[in-house]
Amino acid sequence: MNLNDNRKLIEQLIIGEEKAYMFLLQKYHRPLNAYALTLTHEESSAQDIVQNVFIKTWKARKKLNPDFSIRNFLYKCVYNEFLNHYQKNRAVFLLHQKYIEYAHEIVEEKDDHALTRMIEIVNNEIQKLPPKCQKVFLLSKKEGLTNNEIADYLNVSIKTVEAQITKAFSILKRKLGQQYQSILFLIFSNPKEELRSM
Repeated sequence: MNLNDNRKLIEQLIIGEEKAYMFLLQKYHRPLNAYALTLTHEESSAQDIVQNVFIKTWKARKKLNPDFSIRNFLYKCVYNEFLNHYQKNRAVFLLHQKYIEYAHEIVEEKDDHALTRMIEIVNNEIQKLPPKCQKVFLLSKKEGLTNNEIADYLNVSIKTVEAQITKAFSILKRKLGQQYQSILFLIFSNPKEELRSM
């Protein structure tokens, strides 16, 4: 049976076929986790969201509609799960709202493999940044440290930190081109930094 066929996959899920569920996990776990990570900027939170989505999908499998795209359904579930998580803290939710809506639009426009591949290409270019530039950039955009925290940690001035971050973005934009602007935003725009100043 060809489980790559959307209708057949959903029909098998509805009747409780575990092979169909394992196929779903193998096909979508990685791209969904990558998507969730761009929303949360936290690996553990992203994993929790995706795990919850798969568990809920299995429990509600009898309600699935074979006429609907399972891919779109799963991405929408991740998006909604993320919203539910942050709505518990209204201040954080309002801060993230415009960002996550834009992020969801990006994912809707691209298929799983294209999005995952683009993220991999961006990460590969980051590894090619000058060592000091890369370190400051990752502390800021991956670890979520403020410029002041990075300056204290590396024992450098805030202006040096700002210059290195600007340099990193300049290099990445030049090497990756216009088509990657949305992905750079998706991966590295961190609205949590704004929350610290509230």
